[in-house]
Amino acid sequence: MKVVAIIQARMGSTRLPGKVLKKVLGKTLLEYQLERVQKSKRIDQVVIATTRLTRDDPIIEICQLLAVDYYRGSEMDVLSRYYEAALHYQADVVVRLTSDCPVIDPQVIDTVIDEYLIQRPKFDYVSNTLERTYPRGMDTEVFSFQALEFSHQRAAESPFREHVTPFIYTNSNMFQCKSVCYEKDVSDHRWTVDTIEDFRLISKIIEHLYPQNKDFTLEDMLHLLEENRDWKKINEHIEQKEIGR
Repeated sequence: MKVVAIIQARMGSTRLPGKVLKKVLGKTLLEYQLERVQKSKRIDQVVIATTRLTRDDPIIEICQLLAVDYYRGSEMDVLSRYYEAALHYQADVVVRLTSDCPVIDPQVIDTVIDEYLIQRPKFDYVSNTLERTYPRGMDTEVFSFQALEFSHQRAAESPFREHVTPFIYTNSNMFQCKSVCYEKDVSDHRWTVDTIEDFRLISKIIEHLYPQNKDFTLEDMLHLLEENRDWKKINEHIEQKEIGR
């Protein structure tokens, strides 16, 4: 059974264009995320899914530099981009990640994958986003290729095409879904990068933890924020776009 992580990435972010190439300590956010995702013990292959637009060529250059597989598809029909990428790389299980999560913890990813594999085939979709207990920025969705293919064939509305998984988790009569929760609710932390304020916080986290330990964990970040409680104020006012989680 082949587990493929597909990370959607593009330069055309509405709130912070080019965010994936923003640098901290001389490395792009995309490089940090790839480095961390590749530490997963459950993922067989990591693929970047970007668009065919020339403005996304710099993303491909990073993939080529780091020998990371990639797929280019539709800009707005992200569901088709995922389906085509999964089909191309012969995925049995798809792990959906987004490129605005540069400090995602591979142990969190593996926790969600393990739950899916243990419960398979009882559940079509397992994630830590249906019931939020993890910080934003740890978002991991795991689902079968069959569920992705069915969604690609049936989903017609624009939000379903753009955000990939809502067709699955909003159709409980078609799909069995399960939530993975953390030991406590720390969902008030925001470690995703969608605005300049988000970038400032993530920069602080990386600058303080990465030089000492490249494999810093979710717990390390929680401890750092506990020691520096004012940091949380940097981006706590940012409103999250809910659809697509």
